[in-house]
Amino acid sequence: MTGTHTAGGTTSAAPPAVLDGSPANESAGGDGAAGERLRRWRLVLGGEADGTGYAPGGQDAAMDAALTALYGKAPKSGRGRDRSAGLGASAPSVARWLGDIRRYFPSSVVQVMQRDAIERLDLSSLLLEPEMLQAVEPDVHLVGTLLSLHKAMPETTRETARAVVRQVVRDLEKRLAARTRSTLSGALDRSARTSRPRHHDIDWNRTIAANLKHYLPEHGTIVPERLIGYGRAARSVRKEVVLCIDQSGSMAPSVVYSAVFGAVLASMRSLSTRLVVFDTSVVDLTEQLDDPVDVLFGTQLGGGTDINRALAYCQSKITRPADTVVVLISDLYEGGIRDGMLRRVAAMKAAGVQFVTLLALSDEGAPAYDREHAAALAALGAPAFACTPDHFPDVMAAALERREIPIPDTAPQRA
Repeated sequence: MTGTHTAGGTTSAAPPAVLDGSPANESAGGDGAAGERLRRWRLVLGGEADGTGYAPGGQDAAMDAALTALYGKAPKSGRGRDRSAGLGASAPSVARWLGDIRRYFPSSVVQVMQRDAIERLDLSSLLLEPEMLQAVEPDVHLVGTLLSLHKAMPETTRETARAVVRQVVRDLEKRLAARTRSTLSGALDRSARTSRPRHHDIDWNRTIAANLKHYLPEHGTIVPERLIGYGRAARSVRKEVVLCIDQSGSMAPSVVYSAVFGAVLASMRSLSTRLVVFDTSVVDLTEQLDDPVDVLFGTQLGGGTDINRALAYCQSKITRPADTVVVLISDLYEGGIRDGMLRRVAAMKAAGVQFVTLLALSDEGAPAYDREHAAALAALGAPAFACTPDHFPDVMAAALERREIPIPDTAPQRA
């Protein structure tokens, strides 16, 4: 359902669709489906929706108050005309509101409302209070906000913030780690070729392609003189991966997911993983990859962007181009030397590096990005597209095997 929650005659952004499955209040609004529709419209539209004939009571009244506190006030305007926020200025008041929404709404909706509260009511500074952090519902967006604030946090808040971040990281690892290791282990096995494979290790597509000249039309078959098969990945390092991550403020969710994936890749013996973050400076966080929380607190979200400088650093660390995959995670809004960035990508590809650009690594949907730079990279044969965390293992597997990258159909740019 869509609509606007209003207060004092001012229309503001619509609250999230949170009403499905909530118990109906029977004090007004009629019975059955028609009454339930009126109830939902009243909760979505807010206090000005007297025409519904529905008067919230009990739990519905509490839900209505929580929605009004957030969506019943206009957000602070960039034109210098501020309206008062509905949650009050004190941390205890906000903490109580956070407790209310966690009581009345499901976790996915709570995360949306928290994000809206931080953006609409300028509550970032209150996250410096330990009481606030203990009341919030941890999610990727909250982690991004905490990372942008952590330099300003008092010592009493930092440990609480790290606990919040660690909980989110732990949940992401549970969701993503096992599948990533399984997918990439198989890719590393298949990337090793042998000319004397066992029967179940034969790569039939490559074997047929290599023996087409031995086709016997009278028998309708190929007599292979050379078998090509999958080898078995040794325990030594077979491939090198460089994750080059833009840490500008708009990339916060991508930074969180990248830190988790970086730690997972670093745990695989057959991979040598390097993680580099950049804005206008470049920081190598490879030594901290055993703990993604340390990686995240080693970043500094915000600032400018110098992709060319970051790629120059990554390029200097490549020792085996043909066995290296470079993943640039950036919205491509370059503040450095554009032509230099493109020349470096072209040089790495010419040397044999597999180069992939992710415009975002998140569940956010279509990202904002520099279309001109994305098209230029695509023209170089370096695919540029947005990627969800669930799709990332398949992208990495294809890059390690040096086969066509599985670009989503909704991707904005193709190679």
